[in-house]
Amino acid sequence: MNIVIIGGDAAGMSAAMQIVRAQPKWQITVLEKGAIYSYGQCGLPYYIGGIIKSHNELIVRAREVFQDRYGIDARIYHEVKEINHKKQRVIGTYHEGNSAKNFSLPYDKLIVASGASPVMPPFTGKNLAGIHVLKTIPDAQKIIDELTSNVLNVTVIGAGYIGLEVTENLVASGRKVTLIDAADQIGSSIYESDISEKIKQEAVKNGAEVLLSTSVSGFEGDGQVERVITDNGPLETDMVIVAAGIKPNTDFFTNTDIHLHQSGAIVVNPYMETTLPHVYAAGDCATHYHRLKQRDDYIPLGTHANKQGRIAGANVAGNRKAFKGVVGSAIVKFFDVTIGKTGLNEKEATELGIACCKLSYTTTTHASYYPGNNQLFIHMIKNRDTDVLLGVQAVGAIGVDKRIDVAATALYHEMTTEDLENLDLSYAPPFNSTWDPIQQGARRL
Repeated sequence: MNIVIIGGDAAGMSAAMQIVRAQPKWQITVLEKGAIYSYGQCGLPYYIGGIIKSHNELIVRAREVFQDRYGIDARIYHEVKEINHKKQRVIGTYHEGNSAKNFSLPYDKLIVASGASPVMPPFTGKNLAGIHVLKTIPDAQKIIDELTSNVLNVTVIGAGYIGLEVTENLVASGRKVTLIDAADQIGSSIYESDISEKIKQEAVKNGAEVLLSTSVSGFEGDGQVERVITDNGPLETDMVIVAAGIKPNTDFFTNTDIHLHQSGAIVVNPYMETTLPHVYAAGDCATHYHRLKQRDDYIPLGTHANKQGRIAGANVAGNRKAFKGVVGSAIVKFFDVTIGKTGLNEKEATELGIACCKLSYTTTTHASYYPGNNQLFIHMIKNRDTDVLLGVQAVGAIGVDKRIDVAATALYHEMTTEDLENLDLSYAPPFNSTWDPIQQGARRL
């Protein structure tokens, strides 16, 4: 069996390893557009900030390991341009130095794990030096190389996860950072307004400038970016990092009748099969079934990519497995606090026609009399008619991850707030209160 995989990162190599272990005699060819295999993209902001000292620490398995130990034909600089699903061939260009050669490979089964690319809006002057996106190790390395002592003011456009993490790390390096977003709150499509306000307060407390309801139209400078042009006037800057979201890499399906999601991601069924025969997809280029919304969604995260890649590989190799879906869990460190969320926010619930009850409250991470107590702010919503939990968001210095993971488990199993109240959660004064913060909210709600 001849297997071709497009993409050599999380989803692609998770799939490849499943096939290698189940079908060691099969031929596996991986086509990677860049030169680096299997690395932790989520660690890139911390590499820029110097917490991760070398990009090699981000690489899980080097290309040579896949080739020499597992017999995978792991190719680099192979850019896919087209899929001919009728002839079952992958067509593209191999870049070597300054030359480019065309290639055409046959496949018995194809796994598309092509990931996603950063969005660069149509800003004027976007090609000036000093304007960056962040998605790959070379992207991060270029930013680091240009972060000289002359770069004192950095502008970050986009207040999503990457924008927040980059802002934190650049402030920690001693630079003045301005965080810009067109929305009127941070993470407007993700966080409840009270959670967003606490994120903004944390940014300001640590010296970052936050400009919300501010639209960027372009950049100015003499070869090098010097100003960001906004609807509220120009801003002087020495560097710009654009974190305006990502777009699935699916353009090579243009001449096919494959079913794409409104986001541009490939629609897959629970077995990672696409609407094209013998073609599977996984990771940031594919949809993710949302268990609460009960429909396909697009939530590109490393956890989903690894799971979907593993499932795609298992199914290709003949071991039938299904992807059980997501509930919308995410977490981010931002200066001295952690922000976590899982499930739906109030806006999403309303758009789904769900009548919900909400509760915001401040509590403590463990027994009030034990030293080292910290405040925890939690926002919780439930279905008004069924009492089923719909979503939880939290901000605090410690303890957020534990509560979000408990809530995510409850959401997966469609538990009610009464179910939450009855959970047997661990307790001792250094770790918790007799009523866990999540249970406190469940009782009140």
